[in-house]
Parts: sequence; C-alpha cells; structure tokens
Amino acid sequence: MKALFNNTVIAESNNTIVVEGNHYFPLDSINESLFTETTHHTTCPWKGKASYYTVAVDGKKSENAAWFYKEPKEAAKEIKGYVAFWKEVTVTN
Repeated sequence: MKALFNNTVIAESNNTIVVEGNHYFPLDSINESLFTETTHHTTCPWKGKASYYTVAVDGKKSENAAWFYKEPKEAAKEIKGYVAFWKEVTVTN
C-alpha cells in the first residue's frame, strides 16, 4: 500500500492494518521529514485519544491529514506505532 500527497509517496508498506476501512501504516514506513505533529486531538470511544500530523510536500500542506494513537485502548492495541490518513492524502495499492 502507498499513501500519496501532492504526487509524492509519503508512506509505503506491505504490512498495513485495516481498521474501519482505514489502512494504518507502520510508523517506520512514513517519510518522517514530511510530517509535523500538531496539537490537535480527537477521541474514539474504543481506540482512545488520537494525535495528528500535518503533511507538507513541496510547499503544499494538509493540516491534520494523518492520525495515530500514542497509547491506544486495549481493544486497539494492534495499531500502536501505526498511522492512518485522510483529507488530501490518497491511499492506494
């Protein structure tokens, strides 16, 4: 699977985990230089508190376009160390 933003591969992995239709990529599969953690958070009743990254490629940014769970609840422990995407990021295989 690949995650693309602004015509650039920002993550690529054969080991994604699909949860609620979203592909979660291992953190070591992302191009960390393109990600900046934000102060935005949301809460999922069964996964826990989500943190977000802004993605920036060649001067184009997508605020809070990636999310991850630093300390997921027990029901979602498999996605600790993984990141998922939305907004202007396209996930394809």
